[in-house]
Amino acid sequence: MNRLLDENLRAFNARVPSIIQWDDHEVTNNWYPGEILTDARYTEKRVDVLAARARQAFSEYFPISTLRRPDGRVHRVQHHGPLLDVFVLDMRTYRNANSPDDQGADDQGILGEEQLAWLKRELSRSRAVWKVIAADMPLGLVVPDTGDGTPNIEAVAQGDPGAPLGRELQIAELLRFVKHRRITGTVWLTADVHYTSAQHYDPSRAAFKDFAPFWEFVSGPLNAGAFPANTLDGTFGPDRVFVRAPTTANVSPAGGYQFFGEVDIDGDSGELTVRLREQDGTVLFTKSLQPGLVGQ
Repeated sequence: MNRLLDENLRAFNARVPSIIQWDDHEVTNNWYPGEILTDARYTEKRVDVLAARARQAFSEYFPISTLRRPDGRVHRVQHHGPLLDVFVLDMRTYRNANSPDDQGADDQGILGEEQLAWLKRELSRSRAVWKVIAADMPLGLVVPDTGDGTPNIEAVAQGDPGAPLGRELQIAELLRFVKHRRITGTVWLTADVHYTSAQHYDPSRAAFKDFAPFWEFVSGPLNAGAFPANTLDGTFGPDRVFVRAPTTANVSPAGGYQFFGEVDIDGDSGELTVRLREQDGTVLFTKSLQPGLVGQ
């Protein structure tokens, strides 16, 4: 815990409130429930055991209120007045096993049935102008998991640009729900892939067309190796409007490619502006969205 006493971190925490979620490295790379590790360095190879220990450590380091519930959940919604609700997802705890992800039916997906129902319910209830979905992983970027030598998929997209398959089926269900319930102002923010980019999703470019256009912004993580940009999957019609990434894998933080995102909402107009920045604060990309409009 001594790192919490670092002068710079204390100054940051004093000025910047944090909304915390987890992904894979709180446990081990690319983990999923029920996994049995083959890495000889682990004496405990049952990921469920490691995940329980990690959740305990996580709750002590970041004592978020929902972790004290009987279900100990990470997913939740944070309300910030009439302009903003933040929907914090957990795309790790309830997912199915990483696989080629090309099955024609998938009820569990990457969110699990209960979390998907919760997200639909809370999005329907939200009266905020902007509904920011803080996702652990991107939607249309192909993120592979080849840790055990097999060509499995770690995120949602699997590289088949046709109709939804595997975990895409659950995301398609969610996007269809958002459109048919006329829920406006959804913006997706994510990290995981170690670079920064902006994707616009539009049914006019997509194989699956029953959804309203939306934006997804990727940035981070800070102080970690940087990696080349992932390929896009055309199922939901992503257009990579901006990207900054190295051409070689695992570039040291000393080599640059360290990014963060900034989102501002104007209190008068309701306009939401996203800026993707380098570590020194240099603005690389800016996008402003108007409230209540679809297909920006």
